[in-house]
Amino acid sequence: MDISGKTAIVTGAASGIGLGIATALAEAGAKLVMADIQKDAVEEAAHGLSGTNKRVMPVRIDVTQEQSVLDALAEAERNFGKLHIACNNAGVPMHGTRMIDVPPRDWEFAMGVNIWGIIHGIRHFVPAILRHGEEGHVVNTASVAGFQNRRGTNQGPYSMSKYAALSLSEALEHELEGTNVGVSVPCPGPINTNIARGARNRPDHMGGPQIRANDEAVLAERLATTGLDPKTVGERVVDAIRTKNFYAFVGAVPAEIIKARHRRIEDALNSPWVTHY
Repeated sequence: MDISGKTAIVTGAASGIGLGIATALAEAGAKLVMADIQKDAVEEAAHGLSGTNKRVMPVRIDVTQEQSVLDALAEAERNFGKLHIACNNAGVPMHGTRMIDVPPRDWEFAMGVNIWGIIHGIRHFVPAILRHGEEGHVVNTASVAGFQNRRGTNQGPYSMSKYAALSLSEALEHELEGTNVGVSVPCPGPINTNIARGARNRPDHMGGPQIRANDEAVLAERLATTGLDPKTVGERVVDAIRTKNFYAFVGAVPAEIIKARHRRIEDALNSPWVTHY
């Protein structure tokens, strides 16, 4: 797919992977809508990119709220016309707490951003891309956590949400067969971002901002010491869009752990209780 001149929207674009994707798309010549719940931060990030003579527009978005997604789409189409690329990237962490100890509000926040953010994007960005009949692409950011649960990290809610992102993407790819709209699911390993502080942007309708200082510090240190530059993820995403590559792994991936999980599944299929079809 030729990205130059196409209109793209990226959620969670103020920093981290979202900013990396936005930067790579802008450098590839896309007209860019940078959407984020942090209004000032996304405006500053957009200003940084627009200084390179790229067509960039910031919008505030709360991906947990359907109307906010609709408003961002309307703003994108009003300013740039047709939407071609939708990157449902906004994400928040949920690490460091055993599932039996995670409060309902924290479950709701992780699911609201990491799952409903993609669902709202599918429900509204995808029809907008299909409407004009031109080539397009959908990117739903998952993680290596969508293929395995990392022992000792107590990240069950996060992994669950990324398993969901992966499943939604696989189903969307099936539904879009026969169209000229592709689907990619980036699956990064540790990335040097500020996602550890994501709960500080929790919207009021989900309980308001939250600081989990110890868990944030542990996760932030791990990402900073082992994490890949988000710009590399952005470049990987652009490559996946151009080549219509579905599984877009990037960075350090626990390949043997993932393969072992798949072997365990395959072994379980060789049961006398199972009928193959």
